[in-house]
Amino acid sequence: MRTTRQLSVTLPNDMADRVKAKVASGEYASESEVIRDGLRALQERDRAVEQWLRQDVAIAYDAIKADPSRGRSLADIRASLAGEHERATKTS
Repeated sequence: MRTTRQLSVTLPNDMADRVKAKVASGEYASESEVIRDGLRALQERDRAVEQWLRQDVAIAYDAIKADPSRGRSLADIRASLAGEHERATKTS
């Protein structure tokens, strides 16, 4: 039983040129290797986002839902950010 499957992929010219350049430079042996490496990077990013959502976002959401008084209003956040921006851009 085969562990691979052939697909036909259409890429914009700039992406296709990048794939070809990676192979021409010797960084990869084939276009397929470039695509596989890109897909592995995408999978890793998806895992990282999922982990962040579960570990940080969901916990923060549950905490705010349990105690809404811990939250800040949009107006308060905007005022705080405006103050920080003013301090950061103030010339001495």
